[in-house]
Amino acid sequence: MLLFSIPTVSAANILIMGDSISAGYGLELDHGWVALLQKKMTEMGYDHTLVNASISGETSGGGIMRIKREIETHQPIAVIIELGANDGLRGASPKAIESNLSKMIDQAGKAGAEVMLLGIRIPPNYGKRYTDAFYNVYSRLAKTHKVSFVPFLLDGIGGNKALMQPDGLHPNADAQPKMRDAIWEILEPILSRSSKAM
Repeated sequence: MLLFSIPTVSAANILIMGDSISAGYGLELDHGWVALLQKKMTEMGYDHTLVNASISGETSGGGIMRIKREIETHQPIAVIIELGANDGLRGASPKAIESNLSKMIDQAGKAGAEVMLLGIRIPPNYGKRYTDAFYNVYSRLAKTHKVSFVPFLLDGIGGNKALMQPDGLHPNADAQPKMRDAIWEILEPILSRSSKAM
């Protein structure tokens, strides 16, 4: 788990529950989208702290096991959920993934935190039927729970060799600003609302 700054009483924490994409796999610590987003938030005058509780290899099941403790520890005003890709790469049931993510959203909501869900796609190894069922989980969750939503975090990045690491699964440093910008567009209204409430 990476903490980009030490949470303080005066700062509003935003908890990130993700996998290697958010943990910055294969990147220098300050090159990942989380670090870039923290910098942008500060530059824009927001007194919020990103708490990056992302772990490479994490699954939605692992997220369920950790989220309650992370919320109790950091008392976030918002939770960004970026999980499910590792489940999909293992061929897990989309229904099980949806159930896990739904429970995570509920946990955050019960704690009074707003939720942002980051959608993801997986390579077509398992065929169109499975990959479509997997991808549709995110939009259905966003609609059901009425949460902020980035439909596809790697839009314009996935499949582009110039923006991916050699493994073809993880975005490289050049892709990180694009991911930051996609998240910022949806996150900024949340920051604005929370600032007014502070």
